[in-house]
Amino acid sequence: MDERVSDLFGSGNGHGSGSHTSNHKQGNGYGVALKKACGKSKKAKTRFSRNFKPSNNTPYLPPEAEEGNIEYKLKLVNPTQYRFEHLATQMKWRLQEGRGEAVYQIGVEDNGMLVGLSEEDMRASLKTLHKLAEKVGADITVLRQREVDYDSDVPRKIAEVLIRKVPDDQQFLDLRVAVLGNVDSGKSTLLGVLTQGELDNGRGRARLNLFRHLHEIQTGRTSSISFEILGFNSKGEVVNYSESRTAEEICESASKMITFIDLAGHHKYLKTTIFGLTSYCPDFAMLVVSANTGIAGTTREHLGIAMALKVPIFIVISKVDLCTRATVERTVRQLERVLKQPGCNKVPMVISSTDDAVTAAQQFAQSPNITPIFTLSSVSGESLDLLKVFFNIIPPLSNSKEQEELMQQLTEFQVDEIYTVPEVGTVVGGTLYSGICREGDQLVVGPTDSGQFHKLTVGSIQRNRSGCRVLRAGQAATLALGNFDRSLLRKGMVMVSPEMDPTICWLFEAEIVLLFHAKTFHKGFQVTVHIGNVRQTATVEAVYGKEELRTGEKAVVLFKFIKHPEYLKVGAKVLFRQGVTKGIGHVTKLQPIAQYLPTQSEDEES
Repeated sequence: MDERVSDLFGSGNGHGSGSHTSNHKQGNGYGVALKKACGKSKKAKTRFSRNFKPSNNTPYLPPEAEEGNIEYKLKLVNPTQYRFEHLATQMKWRLQEGRGEAVYQIGVEDNGMLVGLSEEDMRASLKTLHKLAEKVGADITVLRQREVDYDSDVPRKIAEVLIRKVPDDQQFLDLRVAVLGNVDSGKSTLLGVLTQGELDNGRGRARLNLFRHLHEIQTGRTSSISFEILGFNSKGEVVNYSESRTAEEICESASKMITFIDLAGHHKYLKTTIFGLTSYCPDFAMLVVSANTGIAGTTREHLGIAMALKVPIFIVISKVDLCTRATVERTVRQLERVLKQPGCNKVPMVISSTDDAVTAAQQFAQSPNITPIFTLSSVSGESLDLLKVFFNIIPPLSNSKEQEELMQQLTEFQVDEIYTVPEVGTVVGGTLYSGICREGDQLVVGPTDSGQFHKLTVGSIQRNRSGCRVLRAGQAATLALGNFDRSLLRKGMVMVSPEMDPTICWLFEAEIVLLFHAKTFHKGFQVTVHIGNVRQTATVEAVYGKEELRTGEKAVVLFKFIKHPEYLKVGAKVLFRQGVTKGIGHVTKLQPIAQYLPTQSEDEES
């Protein structure tokens, strides 16, 4: 796949992988057939190689998949009532597969051949599609139309249409995007501009609403994790604070929400940034690089951490209004060099038009190797619209089937934040990892320092600052726990259903790779371990098969937590650090402690 994708993007926009120059005329991948099919000259032909031998220069897309949210339709002109009902059922299925979003390619056969339609047929097909969408309660947006040019007198077109379900029961599609980058690269300002709908004045006005502490406003540096929301309605229009006054109004009118997790860029807040990436389970990461400084400070480190945690990443080059075109080009080339290095193996794709943004959004979700690069300015607003188009179209990573499976498991909520709210009591924020959580549910929370769990009742639930009755797997929310004693809670705990038998352990084994170490890594060494929402110091109890580890070496290591036992799972990603020491790996074995759930009397005492 990798090679074919690099071939494809070599021809896509001139920023492909340099090692595949011989095959640059070929392409492969969904949506790219549309790309520049009627470019500068009408004679330009698009060719596709996907186990086809097309004659007559007929372009192809990959054959239609049974599963997924992409549907090919040759034409939809005056269907019979029976056919109309069948098409509506099919649209419901595609919307369900894409969790409320589907993409229809009109003028394309099921085998992927781009036949195209006349102007009249295309109009009639889009009209039918509009009626179908109305029937299933969705809206349609034509993403792009292209002429298919292969030796015919009548101009024939294909169209790509986004269908999005109008939100019902607050179940909007929610994607989480972690925002990374070096200090002063313009992360908070970019989020301020996207979510407030007003451009920056060049002196940081746009970011003021995002800061949570006085020292952040004074220094202009983010030190904590803050959340911002950007909505899109079913027609694909932006819904943000500029028109809707409150977060509740945004949630009501949006059918797709992008939740930005604004992380700290400064090196001294690295532990907070890692915690944000491991515990909030972002779908994507946006790495912001300043055009005038290029790759500096923590940029490489943030890129490395995101890749170690296998979070798909795209890049935004900000502050292009401060630089000459040549400086921006130099930063782009510098990023391309880093992305193509053996450790990264990414295929950079510079976005310069709406067409590129549509293609990038679809390719990015399908192939983790593709890295879109945007160049924009938060002051002049240059290319901001391309980023909005990208966010509007980008599909969720997990399909509906995976989410259904998670929802059928027992409830497990990871506690990431703890607050005390006047007149509400104790409130916890975090992510529902599996199951379903409703108001009034009885759960147990723990482990405490002695490895026990306490009973509690869920009061009200809020998602994106607006009330919500049911929380489903994969969604982030805050839960009110009433008068539950806050001192019994800490970050890294889990709230699970009482039937679950959670494995609590002091000791665990992990297979690790040492990424960097100044000296040697051996028994007795202390590191800060990040596993999901767990962040605690642990001691290396044993290094199996070796006396010590050096940079780049692999081994199975036994760790022991220092302060309290934790709830862990086999297979969870491990990231550890201590000073300049860094390593990654995964949990291979747990050594559970015998006693966890409290007896009735203990529970009453507590």
